[in-house]
Amino acid sequence: MIKFGVAGNSNKFFEEGYTSTIQAAEWCAVRGIDIFEYSFGRGVTLPAATATAIGQKFAEFGVELTVHAPYFINFANPDPSMIEKSIGYVTQSIRKCEQFGGTRVVVHPASQGKMTREEAFALTKQNFVALANRLKEQGYEDRFMICIETMGKLGQIGTVDEVIELCGLSECFYPCIDFGHINAREQGILKYAENYNTIILKMLDKLPYKKVENMHIHFSKIAYGPKGELNHLTFEDTKYGPDFTPLAEVLAGYGFSPYIVCESDGTQADDAIEMKRIYNEILAKKAKV
Repeated sequence: MIKFGVAGNSNKFFEEGYTSTIQAAEWCAVRGIDIFEYSFGRGVTLPAATATAIGQKFAEFGVELTVHAPYFINFANPDPSMIEKSIGYVTQSIRKCEQFGGTRVVVHPASQGKMTREEAFALTKQNFVALANRLKEQGYEDRFMICIETMGKLGQIGTVDEVIELCGLSECFYPCIDFGHINAREQGILKYAENYNTIILKMLDKLPYKKVENMHIHFSKIAYGPKGELNHLTFEDTKYGPDFTPLAEVLAGYGFSPYIVCESDGTQADDAIEMKRIYNEILAKKAKV
């Protein structure tokens, strides 16, 4: 089954008087939210004892934890010492994921910088191979899924094609398809079910079925300009999109079991619940046919 979740705590969580992520376990479970993605976007500083306690509380309420590694990871940095830092950020994130009892870590690939696209991507591939080797050495390769994210800005490495190629470098590399990012980068390309299906078919053509069936998904509506992503929006947006219903129709047709994490701006809980409702309604209609 598909699992639906949230990236961090929504505004409503705090408005209701809650203050600590450990309280989000019951809060999410009561609302039927299946996943909580804990972000280490600004660095991995959570004490091990706190991570273990959070993991135990979420397990008690049946809500799965996933992890987002620091945002400033850049596997196209030409400085070898900075690549070591990026590898370190990933392994630190994995250790926290392990303490949480989770198995999925989302990673931003790279920034192009002043290099050509070809140079930046070649360097990114080289350094993801180094990451894969390090994970194998440390015994993480068979136990964790490193979910490589599609990115929303033109200057970032992370097109669908690039993520697919990176995912082919190791058994533990899985796609994190951020449809809001894709839509923003490609100036509103995702309008109909066939637009989403084109992406799915491309992955099925290039990757093992299990990596597509169990992919990680980020979904939100995102404002964009000529260079791509500007900022995340809520499902109330009617200008930018993308809309979830066409994607739900495609996923229901394949019977995949991805994790879908909502990254709406402050309304991620309400919007995740709405996505789950839409998907279940489509399944119910299919069952009656």
